[in-house]
Amino acid sequence: MTKQNLQPTYDANFASSQPMSGVENDEIDLRELFAVIWQGKLLIIAITAVFAIGAVIFAINQPNIYKSEALLAPADSEQGGGGLAALAGQFGGLASMAGINLGGGGGIDKTQMAMEVMKSRQFTSDFIQKHNVLPDLMAAQKWNMADNSISYDDELYNEADKKWLRIVAAPFKPKPSMQEAYKVFSKIIAVNAAKETGMVTVSVEHLSPTVAQQWVNWLVADINNEMKQRDVTEAKRSTAFLRTQIQQTNVADIRSILYKLIEEQAKTIMFAEVRDEYVFKTIDPALIPEEKSKPKRALICVLGTMLGGMLGVMLVLIRYFVRKEN
Repeated sequence: MTKQNLQPTYDANFASSQPMSGVENDEIDLRELFAVIWQGKLLIIAITAVFAIGAVIFAINQPNIYKSEALLAPADSEQGGGGLAALAGQFGGLASMAGINLGGGGGIDKTQMAMEVMKSRQFTSDFIQKHNVLPDLMAAQKWNMADNSISYDDELYNEADKKWLRIVAAPFKPKPSMQEAYKVFSKIIAVNAAKETGMVTVSVEHLSPTVAQQWVNWLVADINNEMKQRDVTEAKRSTAFLRTQIQQTNVADIRSILYKLIEEQAKTIMFAEVRDEYVFKTIDPALIPEEKSKPKRALICVLGTMLGGMLGVMLVLIRYFVRKEN
């Protein structure tokens, strides 16, 4: 019996009829995609041009926004802190009842509290009403460099009559509420503290560089005054409580400690009255900015053009695959 040749034979025709490898298929697909994109280049160019022109028009129509900022340092609390700390172990319970912080380490950081107060709704509402800045906040449309004045939107506010003309649905009224004003104000104000140095930066953005600088100065002055008044009110209330306790006790040691606590509260009041920069000391005051902070018109034009190009390519590819399936 003869042995049959069991070696496999290579059929060139069979091999040539097999599907190409994944890499070759990918290359063909990429070539096909590039060919489709090249065929639709006119549509891509047209869409890109429309978006580019639209981005340029949008960027040009955006008003300049100026940013003014001040650098602040937390003021040192030296009004008798050492004396209060010395009394903490002796009479901490009664002092706590009187609302006095004896420096036990568990108190709230006054700087952090002041920053949160600046961001609060109540402080913002008081600031807007005190300085009458609601029109500049809610209706300002353009800043006139020639005479440093602000033009208001005629559909929102009549400057001559000081009257609001907004047309809004209930429960809103022509004159913006403090809740509406707070939402707008919180977007243009920034209060940040550097973790490394503890320095605080207060900044305001506005159409008018003069308004931005003025608001920063007002904010710093108002927060110092607000925190001062809070401490003075608390010290006076604590003093009244301590005097009542003195009248109700005959123990000499307790009366001595109560008098020392009253003395510390008197120091707090005196310190507040003679110091304007109560919480924050101004290191670098706010200046009238000479250059705008935004909009970034060049960036807007570039992003608009890129968006148009990507959208054009997507439309060309979608059109091709839809036709291919049909």
